Amino acid sequence: MRIFLGSDHAGYELKSRLLGRLKELGHEPVDCGPDAYAPSDDYPPYVLRAAKHAADEPGSLGIVIGGSGNGEVIAANKVPGVRAALVWSEETASLARQHNDANVLSIGGRMHPLDDAVRFVELFVATSFSDDPRHVRRIGMLADYEKTGELPPLP
Repeated sequence: MRIFLGSDHAGYELKSRLLGRLKELGHEPVDCGPDAYAPSDDYPPYVLRAAKHAADEPGSLGIVIGGSGNGEVIAANKVPGVRAALVWSEETASLARQHNDANVLSIGGRMHPLDDAVRFVELFVATSFSDDPRHVRRIGMLADYEKTGELPPLP
């Protein structure tokens, strides 16, 4: 699977580690930057590229990394077709895929020990969408809103 990664300085170390680990697992990681550690860089140029590539290429995923992951998940979710989830545990990593069919994972590089963060990514990548009708329905409502700007009807 092709997996697009983007970070800022706070996520650079984790991104570097993930590039190697994902390749070991047989995936095709694509580094959307930055190419080097720069303590004053900004995340949007890298995160938006990773998210856009993930949205534009069905069957691929994106991983965006910053200090907390909050700005990165906000940025990624600005890209049409992205369903980015902020992941902070094994359970949230799995549920993001199972229930929300998330195609982009956001994580805080400063929030977790490196090995834990790598494990969350491994679970996210290995987990499939459940195809449960209630989740399909909910994702459909969000996709419709994204296209039309019309709120779903109240029950």
